[in-house]
Amino acid sequence: MKLALDAMGGDNAPQINIDGAKLALAEVPTLEKLYLVGREEELRPLCEAAGIADDPRVVITHAPEVVTMEDSGLMAVRQKKHSSMSVAVDLVKSGECDAVLSAGNTGAAVAASTIKLRLLPGVERAGIVSMLPSAHGHTMVTDTGANPDAKPSHLVGYAVMGALMAKYIYGRPEPQVGVMSNGTEDCKGSEFSKETYKLMAELDKEGLFPFNFIGNCEGHDIFETELDVALTDGFTGNILLKSVEATAKFFSHTLKQHIKESAVAMLGALLMKGPVFKKLSARMNPDAIGGNPLMGVNGVSIIAHGSANGTAILNAIRMAEAMCKNNINDRIIAAMEPISAALKARG
Repeated sequence: MKLALDAMGGDNAPQINIDGAKLALAEVPTLEKLYLVGREEELRPLCEAAGIADDPRVVITHAPEVVTMEDSGLMAVRQKKHSSMSVAVDLVKSGECDAVLSAGNTGAAVAASTIKLRLLPGVERAGIVSMLPSAHGHTMVTDTGANPDAKPSHLVGYAVMGALMAKYIYGRPEPQVGVMSNGTEDCKGSEFSKETYKLMAELDKEGLFPFNFIGNCEGHDIFETELDVALTDGFTGNILLKSVEATAKFFSHTLKQHIKESAVAMLGALLMKGPVFKKLSARMNPDAIGGNPLMGVNGVSIIAHGSANGTAILNAIRMAEAMCKNNINDRIIAAMEPISAALKARG
């Protein structure tokens, strides 16, 4: 795999990207080339300090501009054509790289990948897939921010893409897919969710889906049941994702605060630190996932969270490797062909 890393993306860039690059070069044997895209005058000294400057797999690609978190996504693509993010995506567009990874501005990453790489045949909109921890492992939620004004047909594509990821990346032989609503009955929900349910049910009866459509699902199903993919629009999905992340941080902060108030609690916490807290941290830590794929674009594009560290970058590279290895995009094209024809027939 050849990967383009937006080395200037992230709250603590470029250091965290160099840290992640060093880990990936040591732990990802299929990483044939790693393009570090950014300001060469900043990247080269960091690479030398990390001991990877002379690695034949490392290619430092100069890009003088940087997309900030304050930049508008679309305007950043149009006005900063020589940014590290745009140049990294261009490497995939030209065929030089198989995948692109950025921990920078999510809106800009979505815009750059969608505009430059275009969409896969049969896919109407790209969507971000985010993994949330659940009782049975993880549940994928899509979309979580790429497409806030979605249509029911867009969610059909998200269902297929999420299910194929569940099957081939996470080993779920019969993915369970549901439409997020405020009740499991088909009469529940907003007009959008009810229209989505109806369309999904009709296509399911025609036997077009490579997954099990379970109908509506509720918020608690994401964490309590063996649901593999929860479908929603990017507006709702993004609010859900950020609420869950904030809740986890609040729980951790409050727990630590109350533990410090009692010597007995501190002793108990010390005893649980190894066997309990480490396992809990591993389950809840977003760095273990690393990055969220933007599915539906003609290439592999992984978006890491802004506060990512070196471990998160490593795991995001592993995600890109898994998607390339399992030919996810080819599988999406094949699965969407009959579904796209059925959607067109419906007008």
